[in-house]
Amino acid sequence: MTTTLYTSDHEWLAIDGDTATVGITDYAQQQLGDVVFVELPKVGRSLKKAEAAAVVESVKAASDVYAPVTGEVLEANEALAAEPALVNSDAQGKAWFFKIKIADKSELGGLMDEAAYKAHTA
Repeated sequence: MTTTLYTSDHEWLAIDGDTATVGITDYAQQQLGDVVFVELPKVGRSLKKAEAAAVVESVKAASDVYAPVTGEVLEANEALAAEPALVNSDAQGKAWFFKIKIADKSELGGLMDEAAYKAHTA
């Protein structure tokens, strides 16, 4: 069973066992506008919670995508690198940024569920 959690910096993570698929929320992509470039982390890279892991650039601004948990990057979404506009059309689906092996599940405790995230962005 997959659980989805959110950060206050507008990342989402879909958790399946000890792996989290990470992307930015639909709210974040709306704030950014048309996405024109995505820089993804390298597979094998170790990330600490809240460390800048990726970059997303739009016609309006550039923004970091932060690691929501500590862990190792297992996979990067090369389809997103090839077609950054996926972020605008499917931010919380096909436009995931990377998958990370969760090193410490206790870090999930500070994240929000969907209801809390909706309240955060209201």
